[in-house]
Formats: sequence, structure tokens, C-alpha cells
Amino acid sequence: MAETKLTATKRTSFGKGAARAIRRSSQIPAVVYGHGEAPLHVTLPGHETLLALRNSNALLNIDLEGQSHLTIPKDVQRDAIKGFIEHVDLLVVRRGEKVTVDVPVHLEGEAGPETVVQQELTTLSVEAEATHIPDAVTVSIEGLEAGSHVAASQVTLPEGSSLAGDPEQLVVVVTAAATAAQAEAELEAAEAEAGIVKEEHTEVEGENA
Repeated sequence: MAETKLTATKRTSFGKGAARAIRRSSQIPAVVYGHGEAPLHVTLPGHETLLALRNSNALLNIDLEGQSHLTIPKDVQRDAIKGFIEHVDLLVVRRGEKVTVDVPVHLEGEAGPETVVQQELTTLSVEAEATHIPDAVTVSIEGLEAGSHVAASQVTLPEGSSLAGDPEQLVVVVTAAATAAQAEAELEAAEAEAGIVKEEHTEVEGENA
């Protein structure tokens, strides 16, 4: 994974008011920490940081007053409504050091006919070198029939990465698509459970005369 260099400035004012002022100036408040070092409170350039964090495990080289700090994002806080970044926690890493991260799972291919594919996991926990974190892992569902499943242990990981989570956890489950009769029966059962009663329409003789 390529490094993204960001130039930071040291932050000396704190609190919600100070953070809002930083964001109004198109910048992002952040903290850099790890390896027993004292946390560094910094301000990052807004647009460049936003672009870099499109990748959830971006490798960020933070330049602060001439000193470089190699980091990965540990927590990105976003506004729940507008989606802009409010604050970033950056974890200091070292070259060659292994870290555990959640990597997106992408499905490829088409399952067998008349099946439904359910993706149980959208991310997979893996251990990898900090400078070689995979952007994603790919799971092929090509030709899978109803009743098939893919467990975490069956996912092929990029070289240098290993599974960090539960190997038996299901990533993908393939089931048979419901027939029209089954779908109607499920709908009727759901309506009955909800107390919905359908009124039967009885045609009266001569009604349309």
C-alpha cells in the first residue's frame, strides 16, 4: 500500500469550540499516538485527509515540524448526518511491524441459478505488515449452489496476511430462492402475526348490471 504524506500542525487549543473552529477552516483535528509515546494533538489538511481516508486502512505519513510519523487510522469520527470528518485517531506503526485490521470483503462471480447470496461479513479481521495492508479480500461465489457457504478459513488472503478472527465464522451463505408459493405463504404468515385480516370481496349478483 502506498503511503500518503500529510503535513500537520501542532494543536494547542482544545474543546468543542476549538474543534469547530478547526473544521470551519477546512481542517481536521486529530491525535497521533502509540508505541508508548506521548499523544500528539495535531491539525490535518481537510481535503487531502478526506481523500486519503477513502481507504479505511490508509498508510499515512504525518509530517509534523520536520518529523515523520508513520500511522494508520484507528478511529474516524464522522458527522452522523452530513458525513464530514469530525476527528481522527492515528496509530503510530513501524515498518515491518504486524498490525491487526479489518479489511473489506468483496464478492465476485455469480452463484448458481435460483439462489440467494447473503453476505454475512463485510469485513474480515486480518494480521498484516503495517506497510502491506491489503486494500480488500475477494471471495468468489461463482457457481455456488444452494446450501453452499464460505467460512473465514476458506478465504484466500494476500501473501503476507493471515486470518486474525474466528476461522469458522461464515462470510457468505447461499440459499435457494423462494418460489412464488413460498413467498405468498410467508407474506400471509407475517400478516397473520401482525393481526392483519384480509376482507374477502364477494361479488353480488347483478352488481354490475
